[in-house]
Amino acid sequence: MLSKSPARDSRAPVRMSPISYVVLGMVGLRGPSTPYELKRAASRSLDFFWPFPHAQLYNEPVRLVAAGLLEENREEGGRRRKTYSLTKAGEKELQAWLRNPPGQVFEMRDMAVLQLFFSDFMSAKDLKALARAQVALYHARLAEYRDIAEHNAQRPSRPRRMASLDLGVRMARAVLEFWTDILKDPPPRQAQHSKVQKRKRRQ
Repeated sequence: MLSKSPARDSRAPVRMSPISYVVLGMVGLRGPSTPYELKRAASRSLDFFWPFPHAQLYNEPVRLVAAGLLEENREEGGRRRKTYSLTKAGEKELQAWLRNPPGQVFEMRDMAVLQLFFSDFMSAKDLKALARAQVALYHARLAEYRDIAEHNAQRPSRPRRMASLDLGVRMARAVLEFWTDILKDPPPRQAQHSKVQKRKRRQ
């Protein structure tokens, strides 16, 4: 049996963050959910394009309840689990956020590309090893995407959510092609850097 939390003031001020909208959106898509259920759902979807510390999924709903954007229900017995539901105010807040595009391009933060940028300090053998590792990683990522697509093949009601998977596949294929080219034909070192290295070896 569930008991509802006391009504809160829906006008209570709350600072909204991307995680706030993640919680509102996930609860809106899933229906009443516990923090653990949100965490499990995020690990199977959002983590592929918006990774974040899942511990926030336990604290953020409490803030959103205080703002009237979520409603909390607690089991009266047993584990006394908390389940959160989207309120009308929460749905309006989510829709308002979705009507405001972020106005920024995709942010790439890739350690392998950072190493590639400084690869004048690497031998051709080491650069190939870097490229080979990336090729293996992206083959594995594409295999994960195929598994997800097959798992959701019987759920034709999710075309918009699956569109994000399509983007992930396209990007993974592009990155795989890029590192495959590096592996086949590593770019030469900067000429000036090579001359400096040779002079140091002669000294």
